[in-house]
Amino acid sequence: MRLRVLLFGLIASLCFLSACDSTPTTSTPHPTNPFGKIKHFVVLYQENWSFDSLYGSFPGADGISNASQTALQQVDKNGQPYTTLPQPLLKGQPDPRFPANLPVKPFDATQYVSPDLMTGDLVHRFYQEQYQIDGGKMDKFVAWSDAAGLVMSNYDGTNMPEGKLAKQYVLADHFFHAAYGGSFLNHFWMVCACSPTFPNAPGSIVAQVDANGVITKDGAVTPDGYAVNTSFTVNTPHPATANPATLIPEQTAPTIGDRLNDKNISWAWYSGGWNDALAGHPDPLFQFHHQPFAFFANYADGKPAKTEHLKDEQDFLSALKNNTLPAVSFVKPLGEDNEHPGYANENTGQQHIADLVKAIQDSSAWKDTAIIITYDENGGRWDHVAPPTGDRWGPGSRVPAIIISPFAKMGTVDHTTYDTTSILRSIEVRWNLNPLGTRDAKVNDLRNALANAAS
Repeated sequence: MRLRVLLFGLIASLCFLSACDSTPTTSTPHPTNPFGKIKHFVVLYQENWSFDSLYGSFPGADGISNASQTALQQVDKNGQPYTTLPQPLLKGQPDPRFPANLPVKPFDATQYVSPDLMTGDLVHRFYQEQYQIDGGKMDKFVAWSDAAGLVMSNYDGTNMPEGKLAKQYVLADHFFHAAYGGSFLNHFWMVCACSPTFPNAPGSIVAQVDANGVITKDGAVTPDGYAVNTSFTVNTPHPATANPATLIPEQTAPTIGDRLNDKNISWAWYSGGWNDALAGHPDPLFQFHHQPFAFFANYADGKPAKTEHLKDEQDFLSALKNNTLPAVSFVKPLGEDNEHPGYANENTGQQHIADLVKAIQDSSAWKDTAIIITYDENGGRWDHVAPPTGDRWGPGSRVPAIIISPFAKMGTVDHTTYDTTSILRSIEVRWNLNPLGTRDAKVNDLRNALANAAS
């Protein structure tokens, strides 16, 4: 006992002499990267479906059953409710496969046209989608469509190939496409979070808008010189029949490719049918306006960066086999595989994406990869959730997004609000890149879906 007392006294004396503090010392925590375990981001970019039109019945998701009466009760351009849905159209004519007197509500297209067949296409353009959203009421999709009641149709994707992946990994049910309208503009927002400029565009392709903001003449270019609807680049490839005066001049805004190049981070845009299109014999379903990097001066004809970074989808599969997958990959399937209504069927596109996912999972890269499956835009189809308040360009309606990774929060529905630029933000955060604009600087990244990726 006496020895113990002497020891305590000695310790107390030493503490007094050294002014020691009884408060426990703590080390400064090291900052963590929420995506530090991820060495590869792969974006599989599909076409033209709203969230409700594929996953409106997905268990646990904010689906059709949550729709307000306002969104369900579609009204015409004058605000008068429809009594029945106008018969869906196919190439501008009534599609006899569908009834002419469907109730005004979402309906399962499978009972009329199975997902291995094609339906009609639907208008999906910059001004029209804004009118369909109608200030968040989501009640003028029928009124501003060129396919009538088809806008309210849906397929239950829950047990389709991509839906099965969504059940296993993460389905984001509040993911909005970045820009109003169609594929052309949304592909730009995927790579630069920006809208392309076309100063002094020919008057024939410039839209005219009245004092109320309603178009009196539709066009590819806004009155103040932004290209917002389908257009083609002055570079190759572009359609041989395109009027040279309507080809968009080379763009100089920074892209995610530029940001990655600045840090010597590898990346590529892989497109189905790219090699054939460059060689001058494009596949009939090759979409020239789905190749956003080709519009930029840094990836123009003759630039080494074009050859280095713009590649064919077959090169993506080769990279998986050869263990040369870049840090960031964008994969854009050819038309027949991209699920686009009007020229592709849903089953084929879903299976193609599932096959690409399996190829990644069978590769050595899978252990540190995050895959994001999403859609460029809603394809003109109805959705019940109003987009969040954004800017002049969007965001537009909800689209599906599935996040697949060993680091994903398995088997969950993620209700976080995202838009297309959330993908850019995640890449920027992972490699400490400067944002491209105000949208990707503020948007949520995907850390809630990839909850186990921090290091």
